[in-house]
Amino acid sequence: MMAKELCEGNVKCKSEFENNDSLDEMPNDGEEKSYCCDVCKMSFSRKSKLAAHKRTHTREKPFDCNICGKSFTRRSDLTKHKRIHTGEEPNQCSKSFSERSNFDNHKYTHTGEKPYQCNVCSKSFSRRNQLTRHKHIHTGEKPFQCVTCGKSFSRKNTLTTHILTHTGEKPHRCDICGKSFALNTQLTRHKRIHTGEKPYHCGICGKSFSDVSAFNNHKYTHTGEKPNHCDICGRSFSLSHQLTRHKRTHTGEKPYRCNICGKSFSRKDYLKLHMYIHTGEKPYHCDICGKSFSQSSALTSHKQSHREEKLFHCNVCGKSFSRNDCLSIHKRVHTGEKPCHCDICGKSFSLSHQLAKHKRTHTGERPYHCDICGNSFSQSNGLATHKLVHTGEKPHRCNICGRSFSLSCVLTDHKRIHTGEKPYRCDICGKSFSVRSNLATHKRIHTGEKPYHCNICGESYSQSGHLTKHQRIHTGEKP
Repeated sequence: MMAKELCEGNVKCKSEFENNDSLDEMPNDGEEKSYCCDVCKMSFSRKSKLAAHKRTHTREKPFDCNICGKSFTRRSDLTKHKRIHTGEEPNQCSKSFSERSNFDNHKYTHTGEKPYQCNVCSKSFSRRNQLTRHKHIHTGEKPFQCVTCGKSFSRKNTLTTHILTHTGEKPHRCDICGKSFALNTQLTRHKRIHTGEKPYHCGICGKSFSDVSAFNNHKYTHTGEKPNHCDICGRSFSLSHQLTRHKRTHTGEKPYRCNICGKSFSRKDYLKLHMYIHTGEKPYHCDICGKSFSQSSALTSHKQSHREEKLFHCNVCGKSFSRNDCLSIHKRVHTGEKPCHCDICGKSFSLSHQLAKHKRTHTGERPYHCDICGNSFSQSNGLATHKLVHTGEKPHRCNICGRSFSLSCVLTDHKRIHTGEKPYRCDICGKSFSVRSNLATHKRIHTGEKPYHCNICGESYSQSGHLTKHQRIHTGEKP
């Protein structure tokens, strides 16, 4: 305890705390924070507090329980823990203050009184500095600036969190699943996933929440309050981060950048969706037919195909569709129409996504990356097929010969060995094939197309296997 507080203090608080160390940690607006952490730049009013904080970086736990052996970062945590064994009751709060204003501020932590009111939105606070900090929402003031990248923040603790994005440090580790976090508060919030704890309760509807921000969001559904106003268009929002996100529609700012292809986005959730292009992940599954999608909106749209009446019928094959545009695209199968043209080689395609895939043969782009070995692919199905190399999974089994395959389409092709079916017919010479890719390769005999080019001598080939064989002339590689 500080001697000045005990000896010179003329006002004393009598409320209860868990332990004496907790009293020392009570906020005091009058204290200067002259001790700075050299890792995250957070400041403290006492050297002892800085020393305790540094242990969050070093993960040192010097305080051991002599009963059960459990270790703690802070002495106060050990003292609190020991009461589990001893059954001891917590101490009274007899904290003393040398200044009346500090004592008055402290009392509000016990009474719940909030005498400082915002003159813009009428929100109330127990301490003056809380009101000052809150007003930055309305004024847009951001006095705390990052010395590394220059980004500014309205709150100091937000700056402290941001600085960790530069250091990459995550000193707080979950002892259940091993996941690490930059801040202790993030770890505390994460642990509720394991414990199921929901400490934030709505007094109006009784609903409970594990996260305080989710709780605050929920409260606005009852009050309808929207205290955050856009100074450009006047639109109002319940939460400050909603306003921040909205302002980017005016400024064009795109702070979320893909570290694989460099594309930038205005929102973090847009970046997350974009990353599925590279990973090939499709986390949204249709519970009716099992088809998977990378976006929830695509799944929602797909589900309509199960629910909607199919009023549009193909007059050639009788297939039905829920939308006329889907029928129009389907008809290209029969008419042979290919309205999507490659501006590099002139090749045409029925669908735009087929053209996008084709163009990668010219650009060499491989946007789908395996997160296990780093191998890249030009198509998402190529990545999906490749991943089965790592898992060894072959879930599709032939009911005739018992052979198993990684993909259902490979099984379908395989079955034609048994049935003799050759559904893919060349419209020039009439020759038929059991596999579509064999037909595509065959057609190059008629067209003379040679899409596979040697990047050393420029020689071209109609088949990728021929190019591979040729390249061994340059590399000296033995087959």
